[in-house]
Amino acid sequence: MKKILALVLSLAMVLCLFAACAKSGNDPQPADNGENAATGTDVTPVADVPSGVEDGVLTVAMECAYAPYNWTQQDDANGAVPIKDTNEFANGYDIMIAKKICEKNGWDLEVVRLDWDSLIPAVQTGQVDAVIAGQSMTADRMEQVDFAGPYLYASIVCVTKADSDLANAKGKSELSGHSCTSQASTIWYDTCLPQIEGADIKTAKDGAPLMLMALETGEVDFVCCDMPTAQGALVAYPDLTILDFSGSGDDFEVDEGDINIGISMQKGNTVLKDAINSALAGMTADDFNAIMADATAIQPLSE
Repeated sequence: MKKILALVLSLAMVLCLFAACAKSGNDPQPADNGENAATGTDVTPVADVPSGVEDGVLTVAMECAYAPYNWTQQDDANGAVPIKDTNEFANGYDIMIAKKICEKNGWDLEVVRLDWDSLIPAVQTGQVDAVIAGQSMTADRMEQVDFAGPYLYASIVCVTKADSDLANAKGKSELSGHSCTSQASTIWYDTCLPQIEGADIKTAKDGAPLMLMALETGEVDFVCCDMPTAQGALVAYPDLTILDFSGSGDDFEVDEGDINIGISMQKGNTVLKDAINSALAGMTADDFNAIMADATAIQPLSE
């Protein structure tokens, strides 16, 4: 009797071992804590990787007040698109690029209007999928968000009155002793203006329109910005002129990321980044400049 009982128990143990081996070999299960049980490495299911466009709508944020990159208008003329939760419309270079990205990927476009300092937090918190707003791809920003692009290469210049003593300046050192400002939270204000020894740097302005108004009203002698913003300024204010010091040996010293304009999104969102980069891949610097010229030609104050 004992021999029979022992045989039964042995057979049961063999069957259990066989079942365990079959389970292990054909239907592996990850550990419940999100780690690989064998290696201890993180396991992220593919389905959990965000794309930002599961609903087929790419929601982008911009100021809608930064011509020629973006601006607000009262109708849908020239291909403008609605601004969410308003009766107004957005247009400009950023809109033109966003539409091309959406067309390439089969997405609809939704535009959210936010102030400059709210753009990166909106991406980080998932309020929007991306920011397309003339942001330079600085090292500081790249610590907070990921960037696709560039979708424009924008050199740094200054703008002054055409009848100013500074109108013929050939280098940044000639601006010493003069008053200036730029837009807050930009490399124009934080990086470039401090390079002008002896410059009288005034308080930063909350947006490009206020920066240009400070110059136009005589509050400052010159402002610093990128070339597209300067070109748009001349359309709005024909009494201004651009000071371009490139190639002079007395120009602003900036990193490549300071002049490369990119599209920001949440850290780790490689699916969205790759989709946007794929849409931009066939476009050259000349293509970008041509689109920017189209945007500058139709910005509201040029009419």
